[in-house]
Amino acid sequence: MAKVVYKIVEHDGGWAYQVDHVFSETYVSHDVARRAAERAAAEQRLSGEEAAISFQDAQGRWHEEQAEGADRPDTTVQG
Repeated sequence: MAKVVYKIVEHDGGWAYQVDHVFSETYVSHDVARRAAERAAAEQRLSGEEAAISFQDAQGRWHEEQAEGADRPDTTVQG
């Protein structure tokens, strides 16, 4: 099972959560950013229906995949 870590970090004059090298929007406080990260992490754990997804990798290339609805990652929030 994949593990996704949401890290609370200072960003762009406020606070954000970061997953890998991607930042969320900027929030006014650490607490608000943490609550947003906790919501996002909880939603990511929810099972759903199988779906076609597209995503961009770190090199800017786009990929298309079929995502299984029950194949959800383990998530955690740090910071």
